[in-house]
Amino acid sequence: MGNLFIFVEKNMRVVAKGVLREFWKVHQDCEQQLKAWYNEAEKADWKSPEELKRLYPKISFLKANRAIFNIKGNKYRLIVKINYDYGIVWIRFIGTHEEYVRINAENI
Repeated sequence: MGNLFIFVEKNMRVVAKGVLREFWKVHQDCEQQLKAWYNEAEKADWKSPEELKRLYPKISFLKANRAIFNIKGNKYRLIVKINYDYGIVWIRFIGTHEEYVRINAENI
């Protein structure tokens, strides 16, 4: 009897959409971009930082599987922590570029 391989595509689970929602209530100019990012992330099956870099050439990476997305032409910064094995994306920070430079992005 031959081996049977089943390909199961999993989607990423984004934790804390409410954080994004609260942010775009205050910064309405980024609502559509944050919604688009969220929808893309929920449908994605990211396997590695290299894959993210191919999809988002302007992305930056930090230690501990953290990634920084530029939102609305770098006016806003979104930091997430990604567990590639389990398909989970935790939102760690969303803020203006000015707020971003005042935090320790490595530890947030």
